[in-house]
Amino acid sequence: MNFDRLKEKLEILADAAKYDVSCSSSGGTRKNKKGALGDSSVSGICHTYTEDGRCVSLLKILLTNHCIYDCAYCVSRSSNDIKRAGFTVEEVVDLTINFYRRNYIEGLFLSSGIFKNADTTMERLVRVAKKLRLEENFNGYIHLKSIPGASDELMEEAALYADRLSVNLEIPTESGLKLLAPEKNRQDMIAPMRYIQKGIDQYKDEKKIFRKVPKFAPAGQSTQMIVGATNENDLQIIKVADHFYKNFNLKRVYYSGYVPVLEDKRLPSLTTEVPMLRENRLYQSDWLMRFYGFKAEEILDPTMPFLDLEVDPKLSWALRHLHQFPVNLQTADYQMILRIPGIGVKTAQKIVSARRFQVLNMDHLKKLGAAVNRAKYFIDFTAGNAYLKYLTDQNFRQLLIGGSSSKFHNQFSQQLSLF
Repeated sequence: MNFDRLKEKLEILADAAKYDVSCSSSGGTRKNKKGALGDSSVSGICHTYTEDGRCVSLLKILLTNHCIYDCAYCVSRSSNDIKRAGFTVEEVVDLTINFYRRNYIEGLFLSSGIFKNADTTMERLVRVAKKLRLEENFNGYIHLKSIPGASDELMEEAALYADRLSVNLEIPTESGLKLLAPEKNRQDMIAPMRYIQKGIDQYKDEKKIFRKVPKFAPAGQSTQMIVGATNENDLQIIKVADHFYKNFNLKRVYYSGYVPVLEDKRLPSLTTEVPMLRENRLYQSDWLMRFYGFKAEEILDPTMPFLDLEVDPKLSWALRHLHQFPVNLQTADYQMILRIPGIGVKTAQKIVSARRFQVLNMDHLKKLGAAVNRAKYFIDFTAGNAYLKYLTDQNFRQLLIGGSSSKFHNQFSQQLSLF
């Protein structure tokens, strides 16, 4: 084995993979067994952080950065003059096992450029997962990229050996995709997602009847959209995410602020900043839809198509619906308590439980984990609340902004808190 060449390949293909942010490992359920390696039920995958703040898995690589497509936004586009490299199936398997034995990683995130055609590329990705599972007895986490256009038979195999599969939608709208990647077809991206979704549903049904059913993509599937490469507004992006959550039962939708890497008249200039704050607001909106009961049309509407960059989406909603406040913690239902700025899911659950035994006050709220410096303006306690007088103040918004400390003094100084 030529170690210098392998090291060079690793540097090239790990660097090319850093633009894909959909690398969460949540949902893996494979247990370690005697004589086997790894355990995907452990909490999370080891990560590192790129210079622009993204969280990246320690063994997150492309099988190859050769690609037959010429997508304007992609560093691996066929017309881009870059160093090209490609791993063999055996090299990826050896790297994964050796890195795992050295405690560098807990799993593998494997994507690829499209070489020759979709089936050829997907077949090699599947072979990697298959060799790891069957020949190396590797039970660690494996995330494979589904290649648009690959056959159902290959997708079936991929789901049997990988924990999670993902197809990147790349550009939020079909018109944006046609502009920047005219060779690609949105329906080719949706087809494997639909096939995997049906397979997961079938697995769940069979599991109710048969005790031993082969695992089928146990960690589900996810997707990713690039933000800022085209002119879609935040309302369009949120509606696309909402559609795929409802119709494809996705585990996650990831948002990746466009990183200018190529000069192209269809793209923002190379001096354009990565829209990290906008990206973070989209993640916060995503959280509201998934865990807080918000509908996409409540977060934004045609009269307000972009997220407020000064305040988070939940506070923005509250400021537009002040007539629904203050909320009495003793009598309000759980869903309304969730809508109070400064109160998260766990705190809301604790409030509903605690109020059965005592009349809550501000001190109780602090102990239950609420961000009282924000929540205090929106809550009515049985004993009264002096802060409610600010709800009708003309400068209420500025008061809230002034009392909050922003995480974005330097957008690239740290990984943003998305959760």
